[in-house]
Amino acid sequence: MLGIGGIGMSALARYYHSQGHNVAGYDRTPSPLTRQLENEGMAIHYEDNPSLLPPHIDFVVYTPAVPHDLNEFEVLRQRGLPIMKRAEALGKVTEGHFTIAVAGTHGKTTTTAMVAHILNQCGMNTTAFIGGIANNFNSNLLLCKEKDFVIVVEADEFDRSFLHLHPDVSIVNSIDADHLDIYGDKGHVVAGFNEFAHLTHDLVIVKEDLDVVVENNVRFGFGEACDYRIEVIASEKGVTDFVIDGEGQKTEIRLPMAGRHNVLNATAAFIAARQTGLTPNAIAEALSSFKGVKRRFDIRVNNARHCYIDDYAHHPEEIRSCLTAVKESFPDKRLTLVFQPHLYSRTRDFMDGFAEVLAIADRLILLDIYPARELPIEGITSKALLNKVQMTDKRLCTKSELVALVDSERPELLVTMGAGDIDRFVEPLENMIKTW
Repeated sequence: MLGIGGIGMSALARYYHSQGHNVAGYDRTPSPLTRQLENEGMAIHYEDNPSLLPPHIDFVVYTPAVPHDLNEFEVLRQRGLPIMKRAEALGKVTEGHFTIAVAGTHGKTTTTAMVAHILNQCGMNTTAFIGGIANNFNSNLLLCKEKDFVIVVEADEFDRSFLHLHPDVSIVNSIDADHLDIYGDKGHVVAGFNEFAHLTHDLVIVKEDLDVVVENNVRFGFGEACDYRIEVIASEKGVTDFVIDGEGQKTEIRLPMAGRHNVLNATAAFIAARQTGLTPNAIAEALSSFKGVKRRFDIRVNNARHCYIDDYAHHPEEIRSCLTAVKESFPDKRLTLVFQPHLYSRTRDFMDGFAEVLAIADRLILLDIYPARELPIEGITSKALLNKVQMTDKRLCTKSELVALVDSERPELLVTMGAGDIDRFVEPLENMIKTW
């Protein structure tokens, strides 16, 4: 497995391992996830060296995040081995099982975890592949040992991966311009999601304002015309109460999460769970015990003096949703945001959008751009982004300076945000803040 340490790849690795396969893999850098996989018995190496490949390999799975000029990739191609993209392998795993696939440029990980939790909590045989660590399972994989089970999968639009899936029920909960290095423009992103929707056998669950045109769909949202309409929202201290009006009845939901975006995610999960035959009341009860996903509005410290939240948001609309929910939940606290931009191309494509939403914070600490798979782009830097943000209390910071800077300022409300390696700072910051 090339890129075995990725959140989606590691879940698939665990699944294969549970089925008795001998799983080995390569990743660029060790991480807590790869260490866990090694502890579970998988052989992983961190050097692009073909001599480290196992002598016998039946098939290869890769993530599109792995560069195609990887030496090991070339050697494996020359061997003539079957080579599959992660989503293609996932598609083969789902064959013969009732499958719920969750798609969207934002919200898919939380919604996938919600669906998995609901089905599992209600006693349904469920295997789920989640693009994050679901707190209810403390894992990115929910594994059912029975032969007959429902599969819940996160359907990733990056590199058009989700087109390898053939779900029975699918959710499309957001479509924004993203991955423009793949799609070119928003029109092609919308076309990709429509192509995915048309692969769905039974029902497509679509947020009300999305341009998805399929016959077998239901709409959800706040509008009067929705098949499942959200009513009466009250939110306090990170708990949200709302009502879903659909199928001729109203169901009261208590969700232990903040933000209208999470209300929408929960509503989509509610509709998907209904397709498996679960009752509205059983689904509502299950949602009340949902514990969220690590790095998704993840409240790490919340005491009388300080609050610290970590989030994976890396697109302007995700940042807007998260910071709006933070402000609603903690209206009296001054918000300090530490943001690590992810990808030069995304920073270039949405420079003005990032500048606008980062200004929602009261103080901004901006880290260098995390390059992931990309080479630098001339003129696209964190300094260029910082200059565009219309606020006075802002500064650049290196990763090596970050912990000391936060310790010296001791903000009352801290949010760390980004999809790069900013997650390596979460535990050190949490442990430090608890000592203040």
